[in-house]
Amino acid sequence: MGEAAMRKKAQKKFRIRGFTLKVDALDAVLSFISRFPEAEEEALEILIDGIEKESLKSTILDKEAVQTVIDLLLEAESAIDPTSTSVSSRTALRVIDAFVIPRFRYDPIKNVFYEHTGKLPIHGEAADKAALYRDRYQLMLQRLTRDKYFSTPAFVTELMEDESCKITTIQSLTGCKGRRWITGVISQLEEGRFYLEDLTAAIAIDLSDAISFLYLHTSSLKLCNPDKFNPPILKHISGKCCNEDILYLNTKHKITSGFFVENTVIVAEGELQLDCTFKVSTCGFPPLENREVSVKQLMGLDFFGGGILSAEETLRLSELEEMAVNDMFVILSDVWLDDEETMEKLAVVLDGYESVEAVPSLFVLMGNFCSKPCNLAFHSFSDLRMQFKKLGEMIQSRKRIMEQSRFLFIPGPDDIGPAKVLPRCALPKYLTEELQKLVPNAIFSTNPCRIKFYTQEIVFFRQDLLYRMRRACLVPPSTEETTDPFEHLVATITHQSHLCPLPLTVEPIIWNYDHCLRLYPTPHTIVLGDKSEQKAFKYTGITCFNPGSFSKDTTFAAYRPCTKDVELSGLES
Repeated sequence: MGEAAMRKKAQKKFRIRGFTLKVDALDAVLSFISRFPEAEEEALEILIDGIEKESLKSTILDKEAVQTVIDLLLEAESAIDPTSTSVSSRTALRVIDAFVIPRFRYDPIKNVFYEHTGKLPIHGEAADKAALYRDRYQLMLQRLTRDKYFSTPAFVTELMEDESCKITTIQSLTGCKGRRWITGVISQLEEGRFYLEDLTAAIAIDLSDAISFLYLHTSSLKLCNPDKFNPPILKHISGKCCNEDILYLNTKHKITSGFFVENTVIVAEGELQLDCTFKVSTCGFPPLENREVSVKQLMGLDFFGGGILSAEETLRLSELEEMAVNDMFVILSDVWLDDEETMEKLAVVLDGYESVEAVPSLFVLMGNFCSKPCNLAFHSFSDLRMQFKKLGEMIQSRKRIMEQSRFLFIPGPDDIGPAKVLPRCALPKYLTEELQKLVPNAIFSTNPCRIKFYTQEIVFFRQDLLYRMRRACLVPPSTEETTDPFEHLVATITHQSHLCPLPLTVEPIIWNYDHCLRLYPTPHTIVLGDKSEQKAFKYTGITCFNPGSFSKDTTFAAYRPCTKDVELSGLES
């Protein structure tokens, strides 16, 4: 088929599917299908199918939107043909802006998720704030009700009644006697008095005698006496079990109780008192669901924002991911560009990686990028612009890193921006345009930021979260299982399926973009940039680590996505 005829055919095919191609996008499409002279129409159909699965801002497609899908298809092709040179670590890596992540809402009647259509305003209305809490709660509730220890079986027998813990709505507690299980959001409706709220009502709770626990998967536990099994499968942090001869913890699994703060969803067992207070005996976070179970339940919905891959494409990219043994991400947090000592240390790090056999494929530099907060009292924006330029010159002088590595910049909590709310916009172009000219491989993204490396999902979040969680914690976390606050933090955000489950008065969030901070389904890796001590912790298969503060402690981290190994590093003083 001639080029003119193929051009018309491509435009027609896209138009039938509801898309309009810009000139540069059409050229990219024609360039792609020209690779397959004997199967042009099939290649065109596959390309359009891939574009339909993407999260697009508009039906008018530019070159960038089309090229993203083309790169993925070429990667999949190279898995069949290892001699193909069409794939590199650059095309394997996709950076996802927080503000383009699709939003889904749960319908409790039909038990399905629906994608929100239309634009999401930055300045929401009162109903949007209410929807934020409702969507968070319903996301947790649908996960909880699927758990076999909280779901009601279709055919109830006496044994099944003993093995399941039915969740009672708060509104239904009236007139109930005996112990009940309830779930809800911790709220402080009155000063100094805490309540538990669900979608039906709110009730005051008494946590004075409560014992915290954390639900585990059955694979993490061994039953001592199965005949005397009495659910739920849980391990009390205090070391006391509701039935001492039920179970014990397998030593290869480590658990923590987490931080109980306002806005967190908890499951509580207790009894309604005469004064209409629910006296809690045990409480904890909802059980964590395996990623595979969540993905299967979502039936092809793209919660992460990286596009949906077919089973065949996933298999091919998984093989490529296993072969990417030389790929490495170097993550630095708190890179103060206005501090001479920090810049000297950064030069040492770049020189070190410049001399290694395989240079890192990605450098992630997280804020703050200035030693002073960029608030109303900050008047040195032109100086900061020049400091970004100096950083560009520093990178440009290292030829191997310049040619083979990419640089991702994520703003910190005190960096310049429209407001100190989450998610934060990328750094302003005024500050970064000089660096962008010198380093074309530089990417400036939002906070939080998501990366898809082949099939692996990685979340980067720069916030001094540990300090805020410890200050807002209502009950001190137990120290019987662990004394490490970072492990408590990881347990909290994973069980809550949210990066920042703090009250909005402590950490404001744009109401209509709260979904950008969700961790559902759980990603493979979570990078928490924090000014606290660097840590790494693998929790229920999720790799979580904090690279530390480079400007204060000269610490950073190297992550190998192929093996999900974390190397906590630092410069000698």
